[in-house]
Amino acid sequence: MANGTAWIEALRSKLRLTSVISTDGWARTWLSRAVAAGVRAFLVMVVIVMPSVILPGIGSDTKQIVALIALFGGALVFFEYNAVYPSLIEFRDGAPYNRVRYLMMLTIVIFLSVIAADQEVSTTVSRLFFAIGLVIGAALDFPYSPVRLASYMLADGATASQIVLVKVAAGAAYLISLFSLGIFVIVLKLVGWPSTKSAFNVWVNLPTFEPTAGGDVVDRLVRDSYANLTVGFLLPFVIPALVAVLTTGIPAETLTSPQTLIWTMALWAYLPAALIMRAVAMARIADMIRIKRAAKLAVLGAIEPGKLDRDDDEDEDL
Repeated sequence: MANGTAWIEALRSKLRLTSVISTDGWARTWLSRAVAAGVRAFLVMVVIVMPSVILPGIGSDTKQIVALIALFGGALVFFEYNAVYPSLIEFRDGAPYNRVRYLMMLTIVIFLSVIAADQEVSTTVSRLFFAIGLVIGAALDFPYSPVRLASYMLADGATASQIVLVKVAAGAAYLISLFSLGIFVIVLKLVGWPSTKSAFNVWVNLPTFEPTAGGDVVDRLVRDSYANLTVGFLLPFVIPALVAVLTTGIPAETLTSPQTLIWTMALWAYLPAALIMRAVAMARIADMIRIKRAAKLAVLGAIEPGKLDRDDDEDEDL
């Protein structure tokens, strides 16, 4: 009887210890995820408030609105990355993809903010940035170029200095986006993302993409990749053309105001580059799935009836 009681007590102690270890591991995982999400939210808020920090003479009302937008953007990023199951943000496990995109947007915003600040309070640094942007804008200002088309968004009556300012901002933003694309491709080659040797969950990294919606998952990834590549390439040309054709142009005073100029040109250059990066990333994922399928088939030696369809479901967690 005594031995039975001792055995029961030992079992209870073991269960309590297992419960404590499990709870402690879950707490550490949650804390680590929350800290990482908090850092990402803070970095997003930094990008949003950066123009207000650099530009001189920002009023209190503008600062309050910017702070509110920054808090909203930071909260969205925090809850998205802190959640176990994603809903909007793609490539949570794609560090090269997200970091290059973030650095691209941050660089564009800082560069354009300094150029816009030079129009109000000129300093040695701001004059240097404006001079660099002037050279870039002049180099990219040729017929049918995105920079030339961006200047067509201005309404009639814009002064020469306003047109030059738009070309400077558009040229600098567009060149930074092109450099970012090149860096992104180089980083993918060096890092080898996504790796075929590690697990890659398609659902977590592409929450808006349904792998089992119909058709082969590789064909759908390639098709979406081509669509993103086409839209990303045409967007810098299409947006100014639509503005020029469908409207009488944006008033020069509106487009050349510091905050509007910064965010309009930043988004005009960022969105096409982000779409092209997404196209490259989806094509890489499709290649990874092909490689893993080929490895499975090499092991099996033959395809069983219906085996390929079952593999499509397994590709959701590679």
